[in-house]
Order: sequence, then C-alpha cells, then structure tokens
Amino acid sequence: MSGADAAAGGEHPIPRHAGWLKAVVVLATLMQVLDMTIANVALPHMRSALGANQDTISWVLTSYILASAVVIPMSGWLSDRIGRRRLYLLSVAGFVAASVLCGLAINIHEMVLFRILQGLSGAFLSPLAQAVMLDSTPREKHARAMALFGMGIVLGPVLGPVLGGWLTEHFNWRWVFFVNVPLGLVALTGLWFLLPDVRHPPRRFDRTGFLLVALALASFQLMLDRGEHVDWFSSPEIWIEMFVSISALWMFVVHSMGVREPLWRKDLLRDRNLLVGVALMAVMGFVLTGPMALMPIMLQGIFGYSVMDTGLVLATRGIGVIFMMSVAARLVERISVRAMIATGWAVIAATFWEMTQWNLDITWEMMALNGFVQGLGTGLVFVTISTVPFTTLPARHRTDAAGLVNLSRSMGSSISVSLVITLLSRNAAVSNADLTNNLTPYALGIDPRMFTLPDNLAESGLAMLQAEVSRQASMISFLDDFTFMMWITICAIPLTLLVKAAQKNDKDERVFVLE
Repeated sequence: MSGADAAAGGEHPIPRHAGWLKAVVVLATLMQVLDMTIANVALPHMRSALGANQDTISWVLTSYILASAVVIPMSGWLSDRIGRRRLYLLSVAGFVAASVLCGLAINIHEMVLFRILQGLSGAFLSPLAQAVMLDSTPREKHARAMALFGMGIVLGPVLGPVLGGWLTEHFNWRWVFFVNVPLGLVALTGLWFLLPDVRHPPRRFDRTGFLLVALALASFQLMLDRGEHVDWFSSPEIWIEMFVSISALWMFVVHSMGVREPLWRKDLLRDRNLLVGVALMAVMGFVLTGPMALMPIMLQGIFGYSVMDTGLVLATRGIGVIFMMSVAARLVERISVRAMIATGWAVIAATFWEMTQWNLDITWEMMALNGFVQGLGTGLVFVTISTVPFTTLPARHRTDAAGLVNLSRSMGSSISVSLVITLLSRNAAVSNADLTNNLTPYALGIDPRMFTLPDNLAESGLAMLQAEVSRQASMISFLDDFTFMMWITICAIPLTLLVKAAQKNDKDERVFVLE
C-alpha cells in the first residue's frame, strides 16, 4: 500500500527509515520495562543507604507502579493534544532525567518522589511505542512489528533482575538507575531525527472520567501492593481500598455511558476485537509475570543459586520467546489465529504442569529446558494477541487502544505478583504445619532412645530436621503456585473461541474479525 493509499484509508504513511525508527522505539520500550524489575534486587542495599525500614522501602516499587497505572489512560488524549512526537520525546527525556534523580537520591522521601516522576514519564512509552510500530508497518506485516515490540516487553522482566544484581554487586545500587542514561540518550537522539509527527483533531478531556478511573486504578494497585504487608482482608485498610476501587469503577462506567465525549470513545469500546485482545493480554501479563516473580525466590532461597546462575536459568525463557516471536510473525499470515493462540496457551499450560512435578533434586538443565519451552509458548501467544486488538480499528484510535492493552497487561502483572506471593507464604505455612504434625519418631524410623543423647546433640539434630521440613514445605508451596498458574492458563484457552480465522478484505489485506 502506498503512502497516499494508506492515508486515504485512514492509515498513516510509512515513514522513511522505518527500520531504524523501530529499533530506537524498541530500545526506549526495553529501558522502561527493564526499570520495573531492575530495582528489585537492589532494595536491601537501598534500605540502608536511604535510612528506610521494611515498609517504607517497598514504596520505591509501589510509587512507580502507581504513577504509571494512573496516567496511562491519558495517553490517547494527550497524544492528540500535543502531538505524538512531542509527547514521545518529552516522555523519554523525563524518564532519563528522573532516573538520574533516583540515582542521586539521599533519603527515602526523595527516592519515592523521583520514582513517581519516573513512573509518570515512563507510562506513555509502551502505548506510544506500540502505536508507532503499527503506523511504521504496512497492515499485512503488523504481526512482525508486534513481534519486535514484544521482544522489548518480554525481555525486560527477564534481564532486569540479572542486570540489577550484576550492577549492584560490581558497582553499587545507584547504577540500576544510571544505566538508563546511555540507553535513553540513544533512544532520544534516534526519535528526534526519525520520528514523524502524527496529529489527530484534539478532543475534549473528560476530567471526571479520568479522575474516577485514576482513583479506581490507584486504590486497586494500593490494595495489591499493601495486601501482603497488612495481612489482606484482616486489615481495614484493604477493605477501604477495595470499596473505593469498586465504587470509582462503577461511577466511571455510569459516567461514561451518559457523557458525550468519554475518556475512551464509545466506538472504541464497542470493538469486540479490541475487548477480547485486552482480556487476553491481561491473562498474558498474569502468566508472564508470575514465574518471573517466583523463580528467583525458589532458585536462590531453596537451591542456593547465585544471582548470575538464576539469571542464566531465566535467560532460556527469553531465548525461547525471541525464537518463537520471529517464527510466529510469519505463521500468523498462514495459520488460523485461533489455532495459534490455543496452541500457545496449551504449551504454557503443559510447562506449568511439568513444573508441578519438580522436586528438590531437579537439575539446572531441566529447569532451563522448561523455561525455553515456556518461552516458545509465550512468544506464540504474545505476537498474536498483540496484533488482534488493532486489526479492526482505524489508525486514529491506535494510541488509545494501545493504552488500554498496556494497562490490562500491567494490571494482570500486578495481580499475578500479589496473588502468587500471597499464596506462596500461606501455603508454605500450611505445608510446614502439616509436615510437622506428621513428624514422629516412628514415622521417621528413629529409635526413641536416640533422644536420650546429650541436649546439644539432640537440639542440633532437631534444628537440622526443622530446616529440612521448612525446605520441603517451601518447595510444596511453589508447586501449589505452579498448579494455580496452570489452571489460569487453561481457563484462558476458551477465550480463543471468540476469535475468527483471518479473512481478506477488499484491499487484499489480512484482518481478523470476531463473530
């Protein structure tokens, strides 16, 4: 399709040097996604340097996630108001500046403030990246563009803990923020020279709708992040946050139905293709983030792996993702979308089932192979569901739609981390109690007369026994989490029935429609 034809059909002309533009867009996306996990491993070092306690240091992560979630719904309106190019450049520049400030912070209050600024700037990077990638690619090659975009999204959580651990170990924790400076400057320079300006007629900003959805998202995110610290629904704080979130969301829905120009256009929300894609992406965020939160804890806590060895195990997942994304981008033009999504979910579910069979004798090679295969399934699903939401939408809606898709992925990830960590701690306590209750001399095959040994020997033996019980209980709790994620993945498979196989439109372009 030529640039003129594309413009006539509501598409944007393909910019010059589109390949280089995509490269810097992926770099900017990787920088932002990387920062969501790279700081995790440095928290203990930050705690002592910033004079924080266990509760306040968690706000280093919470403040960033909260700020990002709240402003993502503004991405479409803000792009129309000031132009996509200006918004993109300001976002990258603001993110780099906030990263420098985070690295220079001298107390916890400064760090939380600068992380909020970092979250506000970085929130727009993924939606804008997705819209730019689609606008820089002919419609029939959108799957390939989303495969490239997906590499940045998926590799960030894999590389973050490894890079963060290496920088903290060989330099200091401040470098987990300073590392964004060279990446950001390269991305900013490339965007300055390569990114064309895309403007749509500005529209009225729905302040009431934005405030309501921001309140709902902020309350919900606070509930997820604070739940584990305050023992969930035994705390009045969690009940209040849940009530505020549900009430604000309900008021937002009622408000949007009655106002002429809501925060998200009504024709956008009537696109069933988009809605199904948003639901699938939420599940993808859940399934993608859960193992990344659990595996480092298991490998370092139970198996005693170093940060680098843990990173190598997780890296095999990234290798599988990269390999399959490059293949899936071509398969989507030849194979039923429904079949691809269902196959991907089935592969991921099978790897979770295999993880439920693990024990304390599992080898590095077996875990690495499992991660690689799970990466294959993830790459297959991610490329397809990243493309589906945009296939029936006009180009002018892409930034809004990308904001919704990325918001759903972010919410799925947040829910995943909160649930799997909560289940992990509670199941570990239950398993420990069950195992301890069944520990008797006769069950262990121990002669009761051995307990007549000197007290110091008996106490040492009991301490060793309790340590092993705790280790076994922890492993059981990990297996319970893997089982939970397996069932979540299986439940996502029926959603593929809403997707119809690819058809050709009048211009001989492949699109996906829903029944």
